[in-house]
Amino acid sequence: MNTPRQHSGRVALVTGAASGIGLDIAHGLSRQGATVCLVDRNGPAAQEAAQAIVDAGGQAEAFVVDLADMDAITAMLAQVSKRHEVIDILINNAGIALNQPATALALSQWNATLAVNVTAPMVLTQHVLPGMRDKGWGRVVNVSSISGVRAGTGRLAYGTSKAALIAMTGQFAIEAAEWGVTVNAIAPGFVDTPMIRTLLGSSKPSTLLAACPMNRFCSPQEVSSAVLFFTSEDASFITGQTLGIDGGFLASGLFIRNLFEIPAATPAQNVAA
Repeated sequence: MNTPRQHSGRVALVTGAASGIGLDIAHGLSRQGATVCLVDRNGPAAQEAAQAIVDAGGQAEAFVVDLADMDAITAMLAQVSKRHEVIDILINNAGIALNQPATALALSQWNATLAVNVTAPMVLTQHVLPGMRDKGWGRVVNVSSISGVRAGTGRLAYGTSKAALIAMTGQFAIEAAEWGVTVNAIAPGFVDTPMIRTLLGSSKPSTLLAACPMNRFCSPQEVSSAVLFFTSEDASFITGQTLGIDGGFLASGLFIRNLFEIPAATPAQNVAA
């Protein structure tokens, strides 16, 4: 079973930690005893989030970084290394998304999306694994998406990047497994965050929820619970896996709400044997 302070003495780095899913993950890891490095491009929000953790009795530091900038990532990692010998837990949560017809997607938009959603997690994972290997313990959790499993309208860059993140999870997992390090991914569905509401624009939530058997948005807390499970000792023999947090979306196939309440086009006929 998970223990309240199971990560005491450990250091966790969470990207996209100033809001939404990342913020909830950061608070969860702090409650379990970890010192949390919150990485986000929104400086004021990151500082406020770190201070909230400190005010609650935890330990946290904010690092302001644009994950599309590899030089900035390198500089940030140098700062982190001066303060912490090893990163025990890495949560690659930050991501960017846009809705754009496939034929209208600009190369600059494609490159920016892959830089944040794929290249940055790769660079960060490469950085933390040697320390985890030397310590004989480590956890990496990548936040992918249902868009990385099933195609979606307007998701050429985002869906491709999240599919690549799932593939990368397996690649790192098999090489790190014998070191006592696990690498897993989650694939959230429609999570109630500022990003999903921006993507929806003026559309009604029912546009998406009609495809979700649970007929509601997922909460950030429900996503962070899955992430915290993967960081725990309860998940010590689970690696290279992707867990859908999606209210049944990926399992649904052809899902028709209230199918059995819809009157038949023609009355059912008794058929003689």
